[in-house]
This record gives sequence, structure tokens and C-alpha cells, in this order.
Amino acid sequence: MERTVALLERRDGRLLFDRSDWDVAIAPGSSIAFNGACLTAVEISDEVVGVDVVPETLRRTNLGALEPGVLVNVERSVTLQTLLDGGLVLGHVDAVATVTDVDDEGIVVHYPERFEPLVVEKGTIVLNGVALTVAELAPASARVALIPETRRRTNLGTCEVGAVLNIEFDVIGKYVARLQGVRLGREAEDA
Repeated sequence: MERTVALLERRDGRLLFDRSDWDVAIAPGSSIAFNGACLTAVEISDEVVGVDVVPETLRRTNLGALEPGVLVNVERSVTLQTLLDGGLVLGHVDAVATVTDVDDEGIVVHYPERFEPLVVEKGTIVLNGVALTVAELAPASARVALIPETRRRTNLGTCEVGAVLNIEFDVIGKYVARLQGVRLGREAEDA
């Protein structure tokens, strides 16, 4: 995770984020993940990067509920020349998860029950774009440990019970589930 930036403004389907102290080359069309949702940069200046969001993105992620001033995790997409370091994250948010417990070791999140087949102990889940190891499982819930560096560099360090986080499940697990005929139907999508 590169850093956190603040949402500055919402304007007619566009989110504008502060980039005044984020010194990274961004061009129109660049893919950038905001809280783990991969979006396309369409408005760029020294102070601002703007991305357009469609209704599907607003429904499936926590981006629709963001208020100006809220910090989001931001990261540029990797290229085929980039060293892969950590979990394989696509930026394709599957749902939102709710924080149900916070302690000194980490957080517990509850996610829609239909995704249970995709979560395994010591496997990876992605919360707000941060790839994390599942430390413990419970029905439709997972505990992840947060090291001090993760708490310091991401917005996960300020999570409170009730916070809504974007969650992406392991892409390999999704393909295996599909090949085995596991149904991940939409019946519980709003849970």
C-alpha cells in the first residue's frame, strides 16, 4: 500500500482525491486503486486526481458512502515489470465487510455468507486494498492481524467497530469454486 489520501469532493459521478503530497506519475487512463477498488484516472493536476465511478462501483464498494476529508488507501496498479510483493490483488471488490471487533492484535470482519467457501485460514483476503492473512475463521467472519506498519500506513489502523470496508476474495479461490460448481449466488448480496 503506497499511502492514504483524502477525498476532497464528490461531483456528478466523479470523486476527487488530494494528491498534493503524492508524488507519483499519473497520466489520464492510469489505473489506481482507492480502498482496493481499481479505477481510472480521468482528471489530473498537481493537487487532484479524479476518477469516475459508475453505479455498480457505488453499490458494491464503500466509495459511495465516503464523505470529504475521509482517508482512503491508494495504490498504483502493478505492471508485468513490477515485483509482486504480497497477495495477488486485482482491485475488483466483491462486497463490503463490517468490522465487528477491534483489539490490539487486529480486526474481525463479517462478510456476506455466500463468500464463505472462498475464505481459508492462512489464506488471503483483501480489505480496503490491503492483502492480509486470515488468522482465524468463524461463520462468515475472519480475524486478521494488523502489524504496526499496516496500522500506520493504511486506514485500517483507525478502524472502529461498525466500519464498512471493501473486501476482495482470492481470485484463485473464485476460479476453483466456479470450476467445482460452487454457487456464490446473489441472494445474500445486501447482507
